[in-house]
Amino acid sequence: MSKTRDRLRLHQPVYLVSTFFLCAISSLCSDIILPGQSLSGNQTISSKNGVFELGFFTPGTSGRYYIGIWYKNQPIRTTVWVANRKHPIGNPFMAALKLYRYGTLVLLNESNSEIWSTNSSTVYPNATSVALLDTGNLVVTAHDVGLSNVIWESFDHPTNTWLPGGKVGYKKHKQEEQNLVPWRSLENPAPGRYSVQLDKNGSSHLLSWNGSKVFWSSGPWNGKFFSQVPEVQLDYYIKNMTYITTDEENYFTYEAAVNSTLTRFIIDVTGQLKQFVWPAGSKKWIWFWARPEEQCEVYAYCGTFTSCNRSKIQPCDCLKGFEPTNRKDWELEDHSDGCVRKSSLQCENGGRDAFYMLSDISFPDNQEAGPEGSFKECEVACFQNCSCSAYAFENDACTVWKGDLLNLQQLSDGSGKSLYIRLAVKDIAATENTTIRIGKGKQKQWRIIVIGSVAAFLFLAGFMYLVMLRWRKCSKEVLAGADLLLTVYKFSDLKTATKNFSEKLGEGAFGSVFKGALPNATLIAVKELKCLANRAEKQFRAEVSTIGTIRHVNLVRLHGFCAEATKRYLVYEFVCNGSLNTILFRNTSHLLDWKARYHIAIGVAKGLTYLHEECRDRIVHCDIKPENILLDGDFNAKIADFGLAKLIDCGYSRAWTTFRGTKGYLAPEWISGEPITPKADVFSYGMLLLEMISGRRNSETADNELDHYFPKRVLDAIRREDSEVSTLLDDRLEGSADLQQLVRACRVSCWCIQDDEKDRPTMGKVVQILEGFSDIGIPPVPRFIQCLSSSTQDKSREALLTSSELGLSSSS
Repeated sequence: MSKTRDRLRLHQPVYLVSTFFLCAISSLCSDIILPGQSLSGNQTISSKNGVFELGFFTPGTSGRYYIGIWYKNQPIRTTVWVANRKHPIGNPFMAALKLYRYGTLVLLNESNSEIWSTNSSTVYPNATSVALLDTGNLVVTAHDVGLSNVIWESFDHPTNTWLPGGKVGYKKHKQEEQNLVPWRSLENPAPGRYSVQLDKNGSSHLLSWNGSKVFWSSGPWNGKFFSQVPEVQLDYYIKNMTYITTDEENYFTYEAAVNSTLTRFIIDVTGQLKQFVWPAGSKKWIWFWARPEEQCEVYAYCGTFTSCNRSKIQPCDCLKGFEPTNRKDWELEDHSDGCVRKSSLQCENGGRDAFYMLSDISFPDNQEAGPEGSFKECEVACFQNCSCSAYAFENDACTVWKGDLLNLQQLSDGSGKSLYIRLAVKDIAATENTTIRIGKGKQKQWRIIVIGSVAAFLFLAGFMYLVMLRWRKCSKEVLAGADLLLTVYKFSDLKTATKNFSEKLGEGAFGSVFKGALPNATLIAVKELKCLANRAEKQFRAEVSTIGTIRHVNLVRLHGFCAEATKRYLVYEFVCNGSLNTILFRNTSHLLDWKARYHIAIGVAKGLTYLHEECRDRIVHCDIKPENILLDGDFNAKIADFGLAKLIDCGYSRAWTTFRGTKGYLAPEWISGEPITPKADVFSYGMLLLEMISGRRNSETADNELDHYFPKRVLDAIRREDSEVSTLLDDRLEGSADLQQLVRACRVSCWCIQDDEKDRPTMGKVVQILEGFSDIGIPPVPRFIQCLSSSTQDKSREALLTSSELGLSSSS
C-alpha cells in the first residue's frame, strides 16, 4: 500500500477544489467519483490511460449485474475484480455505486439498501475521491492538508485475479486473508470452493478446497523462486516477485516485465492457478502456465458421486445411477454440487439395494478398513450397513466408504481398481453385473428377475460379439490404408509384455512410456495416450496414419498399436541409449564427444529433412527438443514423438495448429499466433544445436545475466573471429573438437533462429552445410539478440518474449 500512497501524495486542496469545479457540470467525471456522486446503469469510469474500466456488467446471459473492473480495450471482456460477488443486482439503472461524504464507497441495490461497502471513512467531510488506476487498482483516497492517503484499495481485497502490483497474503492484526477465490461458474462470480492462499506458517502458496483440504503447494520461497515452481525465475513476463513481511501484513507481489504485454494470474473455475499473457499484436489471451497441470489433479473438481476422466474433453461424469444436482450449473463447468441419486435407497426402509461394480477406478477419499475375511464377508458387511456407500476388496483387504464419494478418477493405464457402489435396484439395468440385497418376502420375485437378467445378458453378449467382429474388421480396414505391417495388440498382451507397466522409461505431456518385451524377445517401448479425448484421438490418428508408413534411419519406427475401448497405446521399437537430454545434460558415465554430437546433429537434420521434404504429406514435428531425440546402440539419432505433428498437404504452404510446443524451443510465430510451417522446426533445431555445443540448457546460461545468454555469446564470437568459437564448447570436452565443424555448427544454428522464417534455411540446406557440401556466411543478429545489449532489462525481456520465450526450457 505504501507504494500506492506515495504515488498519490499530491497537493490535494488545489486538486480537489479544481476537480469539484470541473465535475460540477456533469454528474460523474470519466476517471473519478467524488462525494455525493454515484455511478448507475451503463455509466463507467476509466483509468487515466484507458487500460481498465469500472462499471456494471453482466456475465454471459445470466441477467445478473455486478460492479466490476475489466480491461477496457479488448474484444472479449476480461473481468479482473468484482465487488458484489455474493449479491447480484437485477436492474443496474435502479442501483448505484455511491461515495458518501466521509469516504465510504457503497453499492446500493434497487431498494436503496447497502449490499457492499468499503467500510472506509475519514474525519473530514467531502475530502475523499475514488479513482481507478492504470494498474487495475481501485482506490479511495482521503485528501488531508498537503497530503493524500489511500484509505481503501481493491488490491487489498482480490477476487479471482492477481494483477501486477496486487497482493496475495494476509493482514495480521485484522486477521484478513488476501486470497484468490475462483468464480463459481463461467456466468456466476460468486466465490467457488477453491482458493489460493499464503501459508501462514511459511512462505508457500497453497491451493485448497473448502479452505481446508490442501491439494497443491508451490513450496517455500527462497528469495528467487518457489521450491516446487522453480520456473518462476525464468518467467520473462514477470519480474521482482517479492515476499514482503511487516508487523501488519505478509504478502507476495510482483511486477510486469514487459510494458507491451499484459499478464495476470487467476484461479480459474477449474480450480487451477493459471497465468495468461496478451502480447502486443495478439488478438486473445494465451494460456501460459497452470498448476496443477492435469485437471483431474484438482481435488474434488467434479464434486460428489462423480468420476474424473483425464482422457475426455469434459472430464466429469456422474457415477452410474446418479445425475447432476444442477444441470445448468454443470453445463457452465460448475461441478461443485456434484451429482445426486436418481432414485432413493431402500435399505433403511427394509427394502433392497444393489451394488454396481466400477472398474479401472481410483479409490475415493475417506476410506475405512472393513472386517477381516473374504470378499464375500466384505460384501455382506457393506450390505448390512445402510450407511455404507461402497466397498472394495484388494490384496485380501476389505475397504468401505460411508456417506458421499469424492475424488474418484477413471483410469486407463491399467492401474485402476474395482469399486462396488450402492445403488437403488431400479437404477441398475438387468444386464449389468450386480450384487443384490434381497428384502424379506421378495426372494421368489427376484428369482424370476435374475433368470430374466441372465437370459438378457446372454442375448446382449451375443449381440456385442457380432459388434466386436464388425469393429475389428473396420479397424483393419482403417489400418490397411496406412501400413499392412502394423500390428494390432490386445491390451492384455501389452500388460504381459510390460509386466503390468512396471518399468517406466519416461513421461511427457500425452502419457508415459514403458519398456516391454514381446514373446519373441523383441524389446519394445509402449506409449500410453492418457490425454484429453479429442487430443488423444488426434494424436492416435496422426501417429498411426503417418509414422506407420514412414521408414527412415533417423526416425523411431512404429510397430503397432492398441485400441480397446478408451485405451490407446502405441508400440515403438526400443531405442537402447534413451534420450539425448539424459546424456547431454546430466552427469553420466558416458560423455558425448564432439564427433558423436556432430554425428547426432546431422542425423536429426536428415530426419527432419525427410519429414519436411520427402514424405508424401509434409510433416511438421512441432516439438523438437533433446527429450525427443533418442539414441540407438551406435548413438545414431532417432526422432521420436510425432503425437504433436501437424500434417501439411502438398497443395498448401501453411497450416494452423493449436499446440503450443515446448517453451525454450518455440519460434516467434508460435507466440504471435501466426500459422506454423516447417520453418518452426528449423528454429527449434537451431536452439537444440546450440545446446549440443554448450552441453547446457540455453535457459541456464541466461540466469539473471542476459549478456551471458548463450545464443548471444555465439553470435558475438562468430562475428569477431572463427577461432573464438572454441571458447563456446562444452567445458567437459576440454577444447577437443574439429574447428571447421564447430564454426559451421555455430553459424548454421544462428541462421536457424532468425526472427523471420524466410531468413531460416531449410533442413535440407542445413544437412548440406553440416556435411561440408555448401558454404554459409555470417548470420545477421536476430532482433531479440540485439535487444540483449540494450541498457534496460525490460527491453531485453520484451525481446526474448517477442521472439520465443527462450528462457523457459522444459523437459516434459
